[in-house]
Amino acid sequence: MNFRSLLLLSALALTACAPLTPQQPSPAEKRYTAAELLALKPADFSWPATSVDGERALREAAVADIRARLALPAGPERDAALPKLFDLVAQYNAEIPAARPLLLDALPTLDQRDPEFQRALLTAAHTLYAQDAAPLLWPLLPQLTASKPFAIAAYTLLQADGAAADRLRALVPQQFPAWADDPRLTALMRRLTPSAAVPPPVPELLAAPLRPGFPAIVSLQRPGRQQLGLALVRAADGRFVRDAAGQLFTSPQLALARTGLPGTLTNGNTPQGLFTLVGAGTATNPNIGPTPYLHTKLPIEATPAEFEHAEAAADWSEAVYDSFLPESWRGVSPLKEAWLAGRAGRDELLVHGNTINPAYYAGSPWFPGAPQQGCLISSEDWDPATGRLLASRQLTLAQTYAAASPRADLAGYLIVVELPGDGPVTPAEALALVTAAGR
Repeated sequence: MNFRSLLLLSALALTACAPLTPQQPSPAEKRYTAAELLALKPADFSWPATSVDGERALREAAVADIRARLALPAGPERDAALPKLFDLVAQYNAEIPAARPLLLDALPTLDQRDPEFQRALLTAAHTLYAQDAAPLLWPLLPQLTASKPFAIAAYTLLQADGAAADRLRALVPQQFPAWADDPRLTALMRRLTPSAAVPPPVPELLAAPLRPGFPAIVSLQRPGRQQLGLALVRAADGRFVRDAAGQLFTSPQLALARTGLPGTLTNGNTPQGLFTLVGAGTATNPNIGPTPYLHTKLPIEATPAEFEHAEAAADWSEAVYDSFLPESWRGVSPLKEAWLAGRAGRDELLVHGNTINPAYYAGSPWFPGAPQQGCLISSEDWDPATGRLLASRQLTLAQTYAAASPRADLAGYLIVVELPGDGPVTPAEALALVTAAGR
């Protein structure tokens, strides 16, 4: 059986597990008001691909696709198959050793490829093979003339050897004299030039109104994103949501992308900083599933008016972004990552649920989280027999936010901020910060 036949079988198997038949068009995306969101129950949702049989068929089709791509002879057809190959290998955590030689063979030729192909393969190197790829990247680095592939290669070298920072820091201005005008290279240079500055107290950020009268989700995360963080909800009156017993509402949330790349790069981790929240909807991405997501936008992706949730006369600038932050946090570089990510063109970073089997990542420090492409992800429990939703941290978070909002359109904000420390962020840490904020 040839490669195209295997791809067809793979597509059919994927479709067989999907909630739509091949004859059904994808529906228009459903948008929710606050009242509609609050009326939902887990039993309202099912996703056949999360059942045991559905998930098995999906994985078998993906592994068959991987193996078909691996079996291709060297040449243009195999080259064209490589980006999707490594994407599947990373998602399903499958055939990683078998795919390694194809990546290492391709790296020395990347200077002859277009920037998007470079991005895809360098991302695979960073995600799966940093140590093996590093010796091949040093001679390639001067040939990478686009900032995105260059930055991915640099982060991969840094991951393989932290001592590479000095050499990389010297190379950036030599190769890109105008690096300070490029958001990806600006973020890279900040990573290569560690600051001794101590960030302001997090409670000052948690107490900040952003814009009065709007609710906010605060996502507390660890640097590196290898551990689960926690999402909190601050109501429109500025108080953090608690239950009837007075316990602070917290919900586990993963801000790690499969690539592990920084937030200024395609499919990188969720950027640290401020987003606007402009509603809720149902995604068409099968890895997100049917549970409503909260629709967040970065600066630039959103207009200044969408950030203000009102008319805005000013065009985007760093000063406009800073105006949403408390004064003590306006000069803090890490919280500018969202601003740089928006300038770099990142978009569609949502707060959503998950239909990917977390078992693919068993043994990882973020388990039972399941990383995807840079969004904030909450875990969900699906019935293994039927694929019906049993429990959803995502739905609970979205409804807690909706209940804390006085607005039918759910307009508000999202803040992602990192906390030093090891291990998952704990409810006790969150409570101490909220208490110190007087909220």
